[in-house]
Amino acid sequence: MTDWWRGAVIYQVYPRSFQDSNGDGIGDLPGIIRRLDHIASLGVDCIWLSPINQSPQKDMGYDVSDYKEVDRLFGSLEDFDQLIERAHALGLKVIIDQVLSHSSDMHPWFRESRLNRTNAKADWYVWADPKRDGSPPNNWPSVFGGRAWEWNPSRGQYYFHNFLIEQPDLNFHNPDVQDAVLDVMRFWLERGVDGFRLDTVNYYFHDRQLRSNPPARRPKHLPYAVNPYDMQDHKFGKSQPENVDFLKRVRKLLDQYPGTTTVGEVGDSHRGLQLMEEYTSGGDKLHMAYTFDMLGPEFTAEHFRTKMAKFFAGAPNGWPCWSFSNHDVNRHMTRWAPYSRNPSDLARLAAAMLLSFKGSVCLYQGEELGLPEADILFEELTDPPGIRFWPEYKGRDGARTPMPWDDGEAPNGFSSVKPWLPVKPNHSALNVAAQNADADSTLNFYRKALAFRRAHPVFATGDIEFLKVAEPLLAFRRTDKDGAVTCLFNLSADPLSVTLTGGEGLEPLELSHGAERRKGRLKLEANGFAFFATGEMKVTFGGRRKR
Repeated sequence: MTDWWRGAVIYQVYPRSFQDSNGDGIGDLPGIIRRLDHIASLGVDCIWLSPINQSPQKDMGYDVSDYKEVDRLFGSLEDFDQLIERAHALGLKVIIDQVLSHSSDMHPWFRESRLNRTNAKADWYVWADPKRDGSPPNNWPSVFGGRAWEWNPSRGQYYFHNFLIEQPDLNFHNPDVQDAVLDVMRFWLERGVDGFRLDTVNYYFHDRQLRSNPPARRPKHLPYAVNPYDMQDHKFGKSQPENVDFLKRVRKLLDQYPGTTTVGEVGDSHRGLQLMEEYTSGGDKLHMAYTFDMLGPEFTAEHFRTKMAKFFAGAPNGWPCWSFSNHDVNRHMTRWAPYSRNPSDLARLAAAMLLSFKGSVCLYQGEELGLPEADILFEELTDPPGIRFWPEYKGRDGARTPMPWDDGEAPNGFSSVKPWLPVKPNHSALNVAAQNADADSTLNFYRKALAFRRAHPVFATGDIEFLKVAEPLLAFRRTDKDGAVTCLFNLSADPLSVTLTGGEGLEPLELSHGAERRKGRLKLEANGFAFFATGEMKVTFGGRRKR
């Protein structure tokens, strides 16, 4: 069977913000079903649903209180079954979030575990005695601020929570916990899902000795961190070696369901790429994974080239899933705006680059519209870390606002009432209806780019060779047994002139933008890019053109 996921394009749906069908201001499963035709029209292969499980919604569904139930905010298990059926009829695979490293404190497992030290679930979470002075057992902090230990008087112990106090970490050193979460995954596989996106996949295990983390090395130009979490090297609270054996158990389960896949989220700023290599190599662990390396502010040819080259050098038989935006980071249209004169050109460049990289690709809802980060006011915030660290860190709400579907004023067809997060005017102007009607819109460019990728299979599974050129030109060649495509991208707001040798008479392929070839020279406008159907062309560029 062909590995459909290898080179696939995955579209991430954030259910709260996709489409409200029942007038409560929150998106739901029937709303997603209604809009599946839009996703299918893009030409993607798969959708990924962010959490839909039953939850108190302290962290917008990433605090699960029942792993085998759909939260009533989103609908029912019957709605989920209908979504699977409709998506499959449209040729779309469906993967769903599995938040396994921690549960809600309202989950029955934790409610039993917290009662005493002798119950059947007593060792299902990470419990530790206090130090003699009553303080927590070590210095581990929470990702969302404050210490990662919360006192529980009924046990006279602390429990560990990498995130909110209401999100206690499961103890994966206990085989019963591993069996229980594998049973959860089996439940959804039997229901017809095509795989899972595994949230915080490197957070499953903690150091048994509960050793304190060392300080992180910080550049001198960054004198302090907004969040103290960033001041530590998290050697012991996550990313433990025992994780590998558990991921092998996950793979054995998935292998019982041919055609299914896993994509793991690796959150580790110090060794993320190394873990991504380790977790996807060998064909016996994750099918693919992603880190946050391309989800930050860096926008240089060296950055993108180095991340890809290091991954494939370290894991030649591993597989990455690259993305530029998701629900956890500022949208790339805002992060990378300083490198562009025109948002439309930046949107096209980003799409063309991402869809040309070797690996699978994940697109985040609204990315196809060129949505920037929404400017959320403090009184509009719902995200706990945003509220805690405002205004230096404004949280993740700006990337989670509702999709603007229709022309006119907010909420642009998302809901019939005031939505849970606002639709800002600059998002209203980029609505789906208006862009559908505009042949030159960002939305229609995404459709063209995805069609271009399908028309050239070399982009899905071909090899990648990086060409030695200076900043700000990113140049590489994708090759397979049937041919090659040379790809050139101007990562700046200034025009470039590139020398081309060979491939005489070849003009840039149809997806190219802001590119003009004149004999041995190629002019790339600001954020321009070009594709050539050849592997013989020599590309020479010594540096930035002076204005």
